[in-house]
Amino acid sequence: MSGEIPFDSSRKLMTTIHKMQSGYRIITKGAPDILLSKCSKDYNNGKIQNMNISRIEEIKNANRKMAEKALRVLAVAYLDTQHMPTNIKAEQIEKNLIFVGLIGMIDPPREGVKEAVETCRKAGIKTVMITGDHIDTAKAIAKEIGILKGSDLAITGTELDKLPQDKLEKDIMNYSVFARVSPEHKVRIVKAFRANGKITAMTGDGVNDAPALKMADIGVAMGKGGTDVAKSASDMILADDNFVTIVEAVKTGRHIYDNIKKAVHFLLATNIGEIVVIFIGLLLGLESPLLAIQLLWVNLVTDSIPAIALGLEPADANIMARRPESSKKGLFSDGLWAKIFIEGTMIGMLTLFSFTIGNKLFGLDVGRAMAFVSLSMLELIHSFNIKSNESIFKIGIKQNPYLIGSFIIGAFLQIGVVSIEPLAKIFDCVPLNMEQWMIVALISICPIVIIETQKKLNEIKFGKRVYGIKSQTNE
Repeated sequence: MSGEIPFDSSRKLMTTIHKMQSGYRIITKGAPDILLSKCSKDYNNGKIQNMNISRIEEIKNANRKMAEKALRVLAVAYLDTQHMPTNIKAEQIEKNLIFVGLIGMIDPPREGVKEAVETCRKAGIKTVMITGDHIDTAKAIAKEIGILKGSDLAITGTELDKLPQDKLEKDIMNYSVFARVSPEHKVRIVKAFRANGKITAMTGDGVNDAPALKMADIGVAMGKGGTDVAKSASDMILADDNFVTIVEAVKTGRHIYDNIKKAVHFLLATNIGEIVVIFIGLLLGLESPLLAIQLLWVNLVTDSIPAIALGLEPADANIMARRPESSKKGLFSDGLWAKIFIEGTMIGMLTLFSFTIGNKLFGLDVGRAMAFVSLSMLELIHSFNIKSNESIFKIGIKQNPYLIGSFIIGAFLQIGVVSIEPLAKIFDCVPLNMEQWMIVALISICPIVIIETQKKLNEIKFGKRVYGIKSQTNE
């Protein structure tokens, strides 16, 4: 090879120059609709003849038929010259070419892409194809993998150039395929989606993709084939260049967010419960229901262990069947503060109830011991309520062995603190008899009864919806 003009996304062509016996041959390949405009002659059945309108239409029709079969089509043309061109530039070389033919290449979608697109659709994520391919090829592939459905529209870069930005912003949600586009078009597309208040993720691998990657809320660069410029402009790099990985990242992100929310929910509710015990006890003029060392034990053991276990909760089965959360929503949106306060008050009042019964029937020391055990067990049991917004009798408790383990460890330690005399002295506790343990056990299971009743009422009120999340049975 004696010379080369590399592929350019704006030209959509590539040219090489080769030394032949009698001179030099210029070979150009690229997008058929672009290359045809550079050809003045046609090589057909061993003869070179002038290109005419009927032949151009014949080639375009063949290109269209190949594209409709989801083939990526390349056109090839050449030009022989006796001398090596001195000025190797596109505008000088890529003209008056002789058209040779079309090459169709099958580029099947990767395994799992169709399923990933459908998962995105269920999750409320609109998947859009932005490609340099011919629009018929793009539409065929988009239909095959489920991106182009129903009334979805496709548009070319040329049509996009004629469309004012305000009109594009108004109609952007109707388009699912953008074909024969340039990197500059990507920036316009990102702007249009963001103008509609949408969180936008853009993929890219080239230097010219950097502005669109930077403008998008989440820029995603290709790790294998991406340029360093694209990678530095992006927020995330795909190590395997696979769209399925993006969907898995979304799922993982939702999972992590849910678990953080559950852990914070649990910690705040239980701490409010402890505050209620002390504060209401003081208001009612009661002897202190809990001692400082007992509160410290509760905070270190029965608060922390279940919170860590909730952070390891598996993803909900319907996690990718939910609509996306608004970026304007905070962690405590959708009434979470109210739920935390109500649940904390419930834990606090049940602990005070246990203390009151113990104090009146068995004396102050027994009352404190019962309140101490009740508070710990109430918190351990309440952690199962926070597992899911759906009934634990429906989803079960076996999915998270860490939570089961935290309950067993917490309960074992709590019973040991009260029952083993050296430990009981440290925490200023007295052992409980069978009757007192039964009272504590009955009080401790109350959160399950109360929260399950609340969840059932929500299900009846909202029609199989619990706290705004659709049940898997309704999908």
